[in-house]
Amino acid sequence: MIYLQLFWTFLKIGLFNFGGGYAMISFIQNEVVYKHAWLTTAQFTDIVAVSQVTPGPVGINMATYAGFSAAGDAWGALIATTAVCLPSFILMILISKYFLKYQHTHCVESTFAGLRPAVVGLIAAAALVLCNAENFVDYKSVLLFAGAFLAVWKLKAGPVWVLAVSAGMGYLCY
Repeated sequence: MIYLQLFWTFLKIGLFNFGGGYAMISFIQNEVVYKHAWLTTAQFTDIVAVSQVTPGPVGINMATYAGFSAAGDAWGALIATTAVCLPSFILMILISKYFLKYQHTHCVESTFAGLRPAVVGLIAAAALVLCNAENFVDYKSVLLFAGAFLAVWKLKAGPVWVLAVSAGMGYLCY
């Protein structure tokens, strides 16, 4: 039963999300933490962090981890990963045939003009969802957040560098 639930849940996530892994963070959290209770909020925050530092797309990494945690085995990970990738795989095969031909039509340009701000909104919602008491436990957490934000925004630091420095600071401070 858990395998079917995982497949259906991650198939919906893969089908109804646009904008990549960051845009699907809040959708995944809603499904795996609140709806199915496969993970706690703290575990979910941890998988977001692990998904950031491991190779591959964030959404797929999160699906793999959540599937493994929910089912307790590699089959759960495989099913969740396959399900989240399947809609994109099928849609890209179907769309790629026609996109290049019709990409400059008014209908396609208008559709993408509407999708772009929505994707930014989904990414912003994911960021706000992660701003909770479990991630900001004291003033040190706020300082690490501010430092990471400023390093990326002002210094144009890469995410690997920011995560490595933040992990080191967390190790020293906590």
